[in-house]
Amino acid sequence: MIRAALIWLCLAQPALADETIVAGLSQNTVSITANFDGSEILIYGAVKRDKPEPVGPPLEVIVTVEGPPVQLKVRRKDRVFGIWINDASVRIDRAPSFYAIATTKPISQILSATEDLRYRVSITRAIRAVGISSEADRAARFVEAMQRIKVADGSYRLQVNAVHLTQSTLFRADVALPANLIEGDYRVRIFLTRGGNVVDEIERRIEVKKEGLEKIIYSLAHDQPLFYAALSLALAVLAGWGASALFRFMRF
Repeated sequence: MIRAALIWLCLAQPALADETIVAGLSQNTVSITANFDGSEILIYGAVKRDKPEPVGPPLEVIVTVEGPPVQLKVRRKDRVFGIWINDASVRIDRAPSFYAIATTKPISQILSATEDLRYRVSITRAIRAVGISSEADRAARFVEAMQRIKVADGSYRLQVNAVHLTQSTLFRADVALPANLIEGDYRVRIFLTRGGNVVDEIERRIEVKKEGLEKIIYSLAHDQPLFYAALSLALAVLAGWGASALFRFMRF
């Protein structure tokens, strides 16, 4: 009876992938200080095989770095009676605050649409906008416009040929993080693909947090807004008085 149960348990276990990812990051923490102007993360790893590399489509690698999700409201300007005003709008439930994709080849060549839908790899799939079709006409254009804005300001990036793969075994990618990061956990995902199908996936985390003066100012502004406002006003008055005093001194 016990032997039969053990056999059934072994059969019930999913088969291990022939190719698996062993990966690491150059750093797991990014500190935002007063002079923070961005950072760069090195993502590196190797492909572990239980048997010789299979014959067929070549191995490809996709790396994504995703910032904490945020809610966004996208508005469209329309001309009403000769005046441009904010008219229709849609709410996007969940969009990455930062999203970068690095690949060995164009993503359309190494990842099928089915796998993209399953794993939400591409920029379009990473954005979740449920039910926006009922909020405005041609709602999909709002999402497209938001993507264009994010790509233009560097918040969304697609870096083709940015993953360097050596002998289908060793890989590395350098992903630049901008200066306008928000605090939170950043998710790093690495995909191995063959013939458009995902062979293996692994996930890592990067913690982004404020430090030093930047953290003090942020905490004051959010936890004690009245004190922060009073302090800002006092500093502005002091700076104005100091500039006036300096000007009078220079005149004499």
